[in-house]
Amino acid sequence: MQDDALVNHDFHCPYCDTPLTFLIDTSQGSHDTWEDCHQCCAPIQLHIIVSLMTGELEAVLTGRDDDVL
Repeated sequence: MQDDALVNHDFHCPYCDTPLTFLIDTSQGSHDTWEDCHQCCAPIQLHIIVSLMTGELEAVLTGRDDDVL
């Protein structure tokens, strides 16, 4: 894995609104994953979109565990 494939992404927890930063590995391509909030421990759904052409992070959609992303 290359260091340039790792991107910090800042957002707020959809449950408690705590500011969070997660490290995203763009070398995995577009994918879905779940991370727990560091404050309230609720599961956060992340839909990660990586460009097929450039390999760069295009967007990260976040939601509650039961949201449909």
